Amino acid sequence: MRPADFQKTVAAQLDRIEAEMKASGLWQDEPLKPEQLQFSEAFAMDTMVFEQWLQFVFVPRVREAVAENSFPDSSSVGAQAVREFDTVPQANELVVLLSEFDALF
Repeated sequence: MRPADFQKTVAAQLDRIEAEMKASGLWQDEPLKPEQLQFSEAFAMDTMVFEQWLQFVFVPRVREAVAENSFPDSSSVGAQAVREFDTVPQANELVVLLSEFDALF
């Protein structure tokens, strides 16, 4: 188990990620179609775009991990963000935040 201050650090970083997604227009208001959640590839690349995966899979799973104080040993979401958003200038700050998230682990 990691200490409670780690939980707070992860939760605060996730809040910054979510806020940046909303500020940069990468957050969608409409829910996913149920079949989009039936993915089999990493980052759900077979059923949704990366920013949808961040919103509908990553954010809820990290919130659950914070609540349960149960975290993975590593994270590569920042590395994936570099690849996915390399031509999306409005995502530059989001890439930084996701890379900082990876560094926590």
